[in-house]
Amino acid sequence: MSTSIISKRYALALFRIAKERGLLDAIEEEIRVVKDVFANNKELNAVLNSPRLSLDQKKAIVEGAFTNLNPYVQNTLMILIDRHRENEIPGVADGFIELANDARGIAEAKVYSVRPLSDEESIALSASFAARVGKNALRIENIVDTDLLGGIKVRIGNRIFDGSLRGKLDRLERKLLT
Repeated sequence: MSTSIISKRYALALFRIAKERGLLDAIEEEIRVVKDVFANNKELNAVLNSPRLSLDQKKAIVEGAFTNLNPYVQNTLMILIDRHRENEIPGVADGFIELANDARGIAEAKVYSVRPLSDEESIALSASFAARVGKNALRIENIVDTDLLGGIKVRIGNRIFDGSLRGKLDRLERKLLT
């Protein structure tokens, strides 16, 4: 999900507060929960974007959905609702996570494989690919994709490293056709 300029500004403000107060890890964990809830709950998005609900009703819904949030995260959500920017909440979450990862030298990676990766394989992939993208480590999300036939495909940001058998066959086919 791309983040807008507005989302980035709110994310940066929350990031600065979290870093200043030494709450970066805790707030990042809570922001990931908020992001997951908004990504997996389309009804919540529809309700918050409804013009029939007042701001107080929208705030009550969000407070009810996220009862144990850090006050800084809660206040950020309330400010977004006050300013009619409910649709920016997932973007703020993405922006915050990106800033936190940059501060730690971590990149988010999606690894597509035929079977689930073992811990040792994940650690080896993290060490190998983190250096290629100029980071200290990778936070790997393993996605099992049975269409690969074999090997792996790694996506880090907008870069894709395709070491899958399907990818190699596709490249071979293109070479033979030219």
